[in-house]
Amino acid sequence: MVAVGFLDKSCKGFPGGFAGIFGEPYFLLNVFQQASTMGKKTASEKILKPDPLYGSKVASKFINCIMRNGKKTTAQRIFYEALDIIRQKVSDKEPIEVFHQAVENVKPELEVRSRRVGGASYQVPMPVNKKRQLSLAIRWIIGAAREKKGRPMAPKLAEELIAAYRREGSAMTKRENVHRMAEANKAFAHFAW
Repeated sequence: MVAVGFLDKSCKGFPGGFAGIFGEPYFLLNVFQQASTMGKKTASEKILKPDPLYGSKVASKFINCIMRNGKKTTAQRIFYEALDIIRQKVSDKEPIEVFHQAVENVKPELEVRSRRVGGASYQVPMPVNKKRQLSLAIRWIIGAAREKKGRPMAPKLAEELIAAYRREGSAMTKRENVHRMAEANKAFAHFAW
């Protein structure tokens, strides 16, 4: 399918060799090609392998987000040490279950997005899609663990995961703040389109 537009007399010249004469086509667009680029999958999503110990893709993504400067073995060591600490502190559940539940608890359902309407910017509450929910939850948990200074990363991460599992901690506070902002701006929900 091809969409064609036309220039009016006021337009002077156009890149691509069009002189700007009234009625001359200036814009050719293959709609199918545009649709295929929207919402594309990233390479990491296609080749993401489950983590070697628990076989979880969420854990593998979490490890990749912990990783700095390409040091994956260090990131894996931090993650698995954190799960060992969780095993000692929360004895009634498996550590990978605690991890998954912590991530689920931190996932936001709503967020505010800036929408420009009639010269004014409004904070419009919108639902968050599943991929973004996961990436925000992971980012907030790791960020909350990194903010705590003075100790190694594994105990800080374990502490934050246990807190998120119990619906407490900095990552949960961040989620609640995002939800509170969305609730405060629900008057502008009709701008969401």
